[in-house]
Amino acid sequence: MNAKSIVRAGDPVLRRVAAPVADPRAPEIAELIREMEASLAEAGGIGLAAPQIGVSERVILVSVPATRKTDDPEDGPLPLTALINPALTPVGDDMALGMEGCLSIPGLRGEVPRWLRVRLTATTPEGEPVDTVMTGMRARVLQHEVDHLNGILYLDRMTDFTHFGYVEELIEADMRDRPSPSPQPDATEEPVT
Repeated sequence: MNAKSIVRAGDPVLRRVAAPVADPRAPEIAELIREMEASLAEAGGIGLAAPQIGVSERVILVSVPATRKTDDPEDGPLPLTALINPALTPVGDDMALGMEGCLSIPGLRGEVPRWLRVRLTATTPEGEPVDTVMTGMRARVLQHEVDHLNGILYLDRMTDFTHFGYVEELIEADMRDRPSPSPQPDATEEPVT
């Protein structure tokens, strides 16, 4: 399957609310998922929404490598997972700031507030229902991808643009501002989507 180009910020498809998928098991949805998988593999991210390859339908791919999980004991790695018609509901009031990037906004990162726990309801490509609570990085990636389905970019969620910039400059500023040597966060990690 050939990868499709990632749509960049400014393209109107990224600002539309994506259409619900009527039949998650339809052959065209299976084909869309294969195209998304190829596009994500080529781009090197950990998540992708169908609008990011120009298709305004409610389909996302999410994954969390073991190196990206948080300290939350309920968080953990997540293999590449396709979800259709996903919906999220915050669980509790706790939110946290975290750096995010986006394949549709290449080279930039920003600090984004997200819910720490979310309830996910969705359907698998096999038509099976999903109803679970996600925490940590899994919750962050899901929120980022579902935002894409609602025409929202992570920039829209940011509250402090002093924590936004190009990856190289953010690393350089972080190194310059550190009072003493300590382990560096890996700001060069693949973007969320």
